[in-house]
Amino acid sequence: MKKYFTTSEVFAFLDLETTGGNAAYDRITEVGIRFWQNDEIIDEYQTLVNPETRISPFIESLTGISNAMVADAPVFAEIADDLKEKLEGVIFVAHNARFDYSFVKSEFRRLGQAFSAPVLCTVKLSRHLYPEFRRHNMDALITRHGLAQVQRHRAMGDVSAMFEFFHHAMTDKGRERFDEALRYLLKRPSVPSHLPPDILSDLPHSPGVYRFYGENDVLLYVGKSTNIQQRVASHFSGDHNTNKGVRISESLRRVDWTQTAGELGALLLELKQIKSLSPLFNRRSRAAKTLVSIELAANHAGYLQARLVREIEPHRLGDYYGLFRSKKDAERALSGIAQKNDLCNKLLGLEPEREGPCFQRTLGRCKGACDGGEDVVRYNLRAQIGFHGLRLRTWPWQGPVGVVERDQRTGTTDILVIYNWLHITTVHHEDELQDISVRGASVTFDLDSYKLVVKALMGQDGRQLKVIELPGIGEPEVLMP
Repeated sequence: MKKYFTTSEVFAFLDLETTGGNAAYDRITEVGIRFWQNDEIIDEYQTLVNPETRISPFIESLTGISNAMVADAPVFAEIADDLKEKLEGVIFVAHNARFDYSFVKSEFRRLGQAFSAPVLCTVKLSRHLYPEFRRHNMDALITRHGLAQVQRHRAMGDVSAMFEFFHHAMTDKGRERFDEALRYLLKRPSVPSHLPPDILSDLPHSPGVYRFYGENDVLLYVGKSTNIQQRVASHFSGDHNTNKGVRISESLRRVDWTQTAGELGALLLELKQIKSLSPLFNRRSRAAKTLVSIELAANHAGYLQARLVREIEPHRLGDYYGLFRSKKDAERALSGIAQKNDLCNKLLGLEPEREGPCFQRTLGRCKGACDGGEDVVRYNLRAQIGFHGLRLRTWPWQGPVGVVERDQRTGTTDILVIYNWLHITTVHHEDELQDISVRGASVTFDLDSYKLVVKALMGQDGRQLKVIELPGIGEPEVLMP
């Protein structure tokens, strides 16, 4: 007798009722599961769940589950151990599985526990087996296939409808065809329904940047990876556990990408596109309108005095301390340095300029640099120690450099032309370096780019990059935002 795929696995047909559609803050109110193996129902599980929050009148009307019904029901934490044991090693089957799976993962995450399982979505199963039909929601399947009427929007009612569709499709399409569909759907990531099923086969296994687009070609998300195919697949293969991930998947209509020869090129391109294209779901901060730094200079008495500066001369970055997106951020850093190193608030610009000692001196918390009561050398040494970690890196080369990245898989090469920690342009062969000039070009200093390139070129990320000095191509003008 031929052994089919479906005879050995345990399938857990699961449906949830919830207080709303957002797994990040809505909660489960009912769980229903039917366990099936070797063509037999082997177990069922059903319980109401106290969501520990109010059920809205709309949800009460939709599901029939009231606040009074769940008042004495167990909270999720009380059923978690039992539920996790029952779901261990099973195939998690649900209609629109992203919804149910995201809620189960979120509930376990609130308890500090991880949950994962192979997922089978019966919406996708229906699309795969019946591609000629447009609609695949549960009501459409009940009507189309003549399934028994059930109590909709109650957990076990929806489980029964899903289970009946599963068996109807198995009979209708034949066991071998059905088994083939299950193998196909379970061996691959759960690609969002609006994308071509074979989208992942088109993606390269190389470094670069990928972009997700929604309806009307609205840019949803920009990401980078050293392997575009694997990273995009990870968005679809169980990363349904955040509200953002679910929203992106539901909105996604198109994916495109740009290959690079290495990780640094991918990082810089991702950064540039996030700042210039403003995708909806990227939370990384966009370019600051004006960066603020700190400059130290001796006052008339010889004490080092701090002042905030907005005009930074890129050729002497080593004279500045820290890059901040706002004056408030800079002052917060100054306050922390003052407290840790017993520095004078007045000399750090945290108090208004006035005659006499600083306010902290009157409280006995300043050693007296503000009124000449402390040795200059000792004070300045503490100041230099306190600010040392914030000192900006001076550009260590005479002019621009070319940073070489090579993708061994594809054989492609990128040479990233960088000056003062900023990416100017990219060429793909050393011969092209002879024909370019950046003299007179302008580029805006960027905090995120500065941090990223310093880390890469100074070897702080463990990479050893080939660097070619390019003194003959001129120097671009570096502008401050």
